Amino acid sequence: MKRIPIDAGLLPAIREAALAGAEPPVRPRPVIGESWHRVRRHGLDPDTGGSVALLSVEEVEHLRRASPLGGVLPQVREGLREAVDAVRHLIVVSDAEGRVLWREGGAGVRRSADRLGFEVGASWTEERVGTNGIGLALVERRPVQVHSAEHFVRTHHAWTCAAAPLHDPRDGRLLGVLNVSGPVPAFNPATLALVTAVAKVSEAELRARHWESVDRLRTVASPMLARLGGRALAVDRDGWTAAVTGMAPVSRVVLPLEAAPGRVWLPSLGPCTLEPLPDGWLVRLDRGVDEDVPPGRLVLDLSRPRAWTVSVAGAAGQWSHALSPRHAELLYVLARHRAGRTAAQLAADLFGDASRTVTVRAELSRLRRTLAGVLNHRPYRFADGLEVRLLEPESPEDLLPASTAPLVLAARRGLPVDR
Repeated sequence: MKRIPIDAGLLPAIREAALAGAEPPVRPRPVIGESWHRVRRHGLDPDTGGSVALLSVEEVEHLRRASPLGGVLPQVREGLREAVDAVRHLIVVSDAEGRVLWREGGAGVRRSADRLGFEVGASWTEERVGTNGIGLALVERRPVQVHSAEHFVRTHHAWTCAAAPLHDPRDGRLLGVLNVSGPVPAFNPATLALVTAVAKVSEAELRARHWESVDRLRTVASPMLARLGGRALAVDRDGWTAAVTGMAPVSRVVLPLEAAPGRVWLPSLGPCTLEPLPDGWLVRLDRGVDEDVPPGRLVLDLSRPRAWTVSVAGAAGQWSHALSPRHAELLYVLARHRAGRTAAQLAADLFGDASRTVTVRAELSRLRRTLAGVLNHRPYRFADGLEVRLLEPESPEDLLPASTAPLVLAARRGLPVDR
């Protein structure tokens, strides 16, 4: 069917046909149609939605204190103040699990949102409330807009939402979503661009604060390292290097998800000892005979909808690391092709275009710095003798839901992908 611009007046008919399994007058936007499909599998009522449970005040306050996003709320307000009508629009910031942590807007629009359960402490994921700006941005990891009847639940059709994900510039981790919602008559096509720009400004502020903290750590750690023998680094809590002694500088050390004082094995460095510093760690490289012992087991966990990890373990210790969507895709491909893939084959697996080898090599270079001793090249593959375990979602359709990689799409459809 030929793609044409969708008239907003057709959206209710498109939605009704899609829910009934009939041929719609015009196909929905792909991102919306895919979201509807996911939501239908969750069994959500398209007329009334589901019940929205709220976190307690204490739980919300705990999440606010733990989130870096609280520090950039002034930038969010400043960026949106001139262009967004605060009386008719709701400004919302959620965490990476879609839980509403901050909400601002006029009394009338807040009351309208309350009737939908769009309150502080509510979880606004696709699974809970259907297709919406926050939930869709969490899945797609990019700015999205959901207009009127593009919402899965009928009671949300009076709203338009524009949302953009907020990432931690230190490690690319998803921190949450910035969302602006308002009544359909107040819809402005420029709102999505504005929300996207404000999200980028907020991430830039987080980046500036990060480097300020690294500079403060360097001031404390440099004199300490000057007195040490051997090889050591001072890194912040996210592994960014502030100072180094006895070895070539590295920009970042990827630490375990649950870093703690004591001996630890790091893929990029081998056996190390962590000692706490103010807002960071002293990393001492051990001089053990097991320094070059390769790991024996790798677990690639893609079973959860928004949190993917790789864990490696062996005689020298164990370590876990959160994965970006792209690195999760790459490791998934390699887990399904244990004999290895060339850069051209990986480009075809990920992009459907074997010529995009430059992008593939750049991403693999980053991954190999993180997973030293785990990934080999020529061809790209997991290390020989490494036991690899792949944990996938119960339903194949939930595998890396926003991925458009041809190999992932084939796996979702149940087609053979091991060759």
